[in-house]
Amino acid sequence: MIHDLINFKSMSRQDWQQLHRHTPALLTSEELEALRSLNDKIDLGDVKDIYLPLINLIKIYKKSIDDLAFSKSLFLKDEPNQRPFIIGVSGSVAVGKSTTSRLLQLLLSRTYPESQVELVTTDGFLFPNQTLIDKGILNRKGFPESYDMPRLLHFLDSIKNGGTVDIPIYSHEIYDIIPNQMMSLAAPDFLIVEGINVFQNPQNERLYMADYFDFSIYIDANVEHIEEWYLERFAKLLLIAKEDKDNYYYRFTQLSQHEALDIAKTTWKNINLLNLKHYIEPSRNRADIILHKSHNHKIDEIYLKK
Repeated sequence: MIHDLINFKSMSRQDWQQLHRHTPALLTSEELEALRSLNDKIDLGDVKDIYLPLINLIKIYKKSIDDLAFSKSLFLKDEPNQRPFIIGVSGSVAVGKSTTSRLLQLLLSRTYPESQVELVTTDGFLFPNQTLIDKGILNRKGFPESYDMPRLLHFLDSIKNGGTVDIPIYSHEIYDIIPNQMMSLAAPDFLIVEGINVFQNPQNERLYMADYFDFSIYIDANVEHIEEWYLERFAKLLLIAKEDKDNYYYRFTQLSQHEALDIAKTTWKNINLLNLKHYIEPSRNRADIILHKSHNHKIDEIYLKK
C-alpha cells in the first residue's frame, strides 16, 4: 500500500482480473494497435484483465449518477436533465494516459452503442507558445500556470450543463496551439478529459476540474520507469520527425544521438520530473481508481477509493 493512499482498497492484478472476466473483448487486436501510443505495450490480455472490469465499474457509477439525478429531480419537482458522464484521466507524461483514454472511448462506444463518447485532452487549453514567451514561462510549459484554467473550467461547466463550446486544438507536431482553428463540441453522453493537470487548479483553490468528474482515473508508475518510457518515446519521436522539417522534433534530429539524449534527460529532470513531484503525483488521491504499472507497462496493482 502506498503510504498516502490509506483511503483506497488495494487489489492485485490477479484479484482484479477475476471480476467480470467473461465479458467479450469488444475490440480486435488491430483496433487496439491503432489506438496504442508509441511506446505502450498494451495487448488484448490487458483489455480482458484490466479494462473490461473497469468498464463494468464505470457502468455502476453511471447508474448511480443517473439514479441520483432522477431522485433529485423528483425531490426538487424539476424535469430530469440528461447530463454528460465525465471521466477524468490523469498521470505523468509518458505513463500511458492517451492509450487508456482512447481505449476507454472505444470500449464505452461498444458498451453503449447508442451513446456519443467524446475525448478531449487538456493540451488544447495550454496558452500558445508566444503567450508563454511573453509571460516568461515557456520553460514551465505543462506546469499549472501554463494552462488557461478559467477557459478550461468554463468548457467543463458548459458541457456539464448541456452547452456547445468551441475549444482550441493542440498539435504535438508543431508543439503549439494551431492558430485560427477551433473544435466545436456539443454535450455528449460521455466525455473523457485526459491530461496531466485534470485534478489540479492551484490558481483557484475553491474550484477544481475534478468537481465536474463523475469518475476519475490516475495512471501511476515508479518514477524511474516513467523516465525510461519518456526517453524511449523521445527517441521514437525523433525517428518520426527525421524527414519532416515542420515537425517540432526535427531540430533535435540535426544533433548527434548523444546530444539529443542529453536534452531529453535535462528536460525530464528540470521540467517533467519537477511537475510530477510537485503537482501531478500529489493530486492522485483525488482519483476514484489508481492503475499502477510495472516496468513492462503491465498494470500490477489497482487502488480503488473506499
